[in-house]
Amino acid sequence: MNNDLAQMTRTELIAEVKKLRNGIRQHRDTSGHDLCWHHPDLWVLLPKTTDPVPVVPEWSKFLEGCIQYHRSLDERAFNLPCTDESYDH
Repeated sequence: MNNDLAQMTRTELIAEVKKLRNGIRQHRDTSGHDLCWHHPDLWVLLPKTTDPVPVVPEWSKFLEGCIQYHRSLDERAFNLPCTDESYDH
């Protein structure tokens, strides 16, 4: 799966690490409603590009997952700032 790494030079490996770190930072710094979006821009960071079609739960189950995610933030990071900003993309 990662055989390409063994053939990279030190310079190429450093460039690869920087590219991956930038992608992780970009995702980490996502906030607000953008947390809910599909992020295929992360997939292109991998050498074998694919565009998998996600399996999406039906609405009630999907929203249940959103509520559980928000609850987990409330429990684990209870001091996070909140916003009442509406979704308007």
